Amino acid sequence: MKLILVLSLFLSVVCAQGPKRRFEYKYSFKGPHLMQKDGLVPFWTYGGNALPSDDKVRITPSLRSRKGYIWGKHPVEFDNWIIEVTFKVTGRGRVGADGLAIWYAETPGVEGPVYGSQDKWVGLGVFFDSFDNDNQRNNPYILAMYNDGTKVYDHANDGLLQQLGGCMRDFRNKPYAVRAKIEYYQNTITVYFHNGMSNNEYSYELCMRAENVVLPKKGYFGVSAATGGLADDHDVLKFLTHSLDAEKSQLPEGDAGTGHITDEEVDKFNKEFNEYYEKLQKQKEEYREKHPDIKDDYDEDDFFEDEYTRDLKVIFEGQTSIFKSIRNLERKLDEIVGRQERTISAISSIPGGGTGASGGAPSGGSSGGTGSVMARHEVDTLLNTQNEITRKVRELTGVIGEVQQKTAVIYTRGDSGGGGNAPGYLDHEIKDTLKQLNDDVRKMSSRPQAISGGCPEPTCLTPITFIVFAIIQTAIFLFYFMYRSSQEAAAKKFY
Repeated sequence: MKLILVLSLFLSVVCAQGPKRRFEYKYSFKGPHLMQKDGLVPFWTYGGNALPSDDKVRITPSLRSRKGYIWGKHPVEFDNWIIEVTFKVTGRGRVGADGLAIWYAETPGVEGPVYGSQDKWVGLGVFFDSFDNDNQRNNPYILAMYNDGTKVYDHANDGLLQQLGGCMRDFRNKPYAVRAKIEYYQNTITVYFHNGMSNNEYSYELCMRAENVVLPKKGYFGVSAATGGLADDHDVLKFLTHSLDAEKSQLPEGDAGTGHITDEEVDKFNKEFNEYYEKLQKQKEEYREKHPDIKDDYDEDDFFEDEYTRDLKVIFEGQTSIFKSIRNLERKLDEIVGRQERTISAISSIPGGGTGASGGAPSGGSSGGTGSVMARHEVDTLLNTQNEITRKVRELTGVIGEVQQKTAVIYTRGDSGGGGNAPGYLDHEIKDTLKQLNDDVRKMSSRPQAISGGCPEPTCLTPITFIVFAIIQTAIFLFYFMYRSSQEAAAKKFY
């Protein structure tokens, strides 16, 4: 119990080093009831093409050449802050324009050429650039820029030569709202980004960080957006502001200015921890002496697996997936073979009493019309299709053989290097599975060849019927391989 108290004290001291957050409602807005009945947003002013509603502020609609903005009415009264902006950028095209900007400026902006706001501002701008003006294929892009009132934003190069830092992230047409977190603490700017692929509000990733950036005091927060030849909807759902303040009373005495734990305190905590740990071990020994009949069968190794066992499990799972895929392929091939046999049977049952186009000769004769004779190249096409199926199955056989060789190598390493802890049942299951896979592949390899040899007589199949059958068969193969490719591509996104 005392050990827990000591660790709690240690954690409380460490946590006290971080800044204290306080929600500032006068510099924030969010739904519901974001807009009042008179059409105003409390503590904020908007203009241009911005349209507030009950749950969001649409900075610009998806119309060409539109600009909009929303700015706070009150200057910021605190030096350190963090803002969290939740927004959506949606459009029908693959490429959007122009983008959205989050501002902290010395004065509220007016409508202008930089993402809907004025140029030559004094303060910080974080830009979410949708359009690639410099043709470098590096958009959508997020960048932060500081301006002292003398710089003109470089639209031709997307501001890349003026940025404090940035990252290339896609923020358009996401299933969930995109989030941006901008922190300014002790002259350091940090930008975090949430890609909107999940509804987890804590899954941020670091985008950029810049130190020694001095922003003007008593600035104003704002958001603006603009569209050009292309258009997107730029919607801001939330704008949450927190002030950051580290209370010196919570820091250790003698080091309140730096916020670090002294070496004497670290030695003290380590000494107390070692004392309580030794007491715990002594109590365990005393308990074993008082209760010799109770055997301690606990072994930490029983709860962890070695690397050879993990490798074998991965291989076994991969082989199981391959086995299931081959099973599905075999089922599809059986369906195709069944349809082929039914088609051939139906064609064979058609009476051959037709006449030629000009001479009236029976269609079954050697000199029949062109509508009743199957050309040689059509038969070759059918045989090539069957050979392609055989080649695909043989490739699968080669892959399975490579997996089997790698499994044997891992077993050899495990037997010689300490892999004896691997469970024995994996050996038998893998061997049985490989044997069953080899048997199935041999059956599949021989089946298409058997089919290719049983073609009907050329006189019993018209070219039109054969072409229709070949188109149906090709469509079935294409659909199956496209389905397999899409499944594999979807699976790779998670790894």
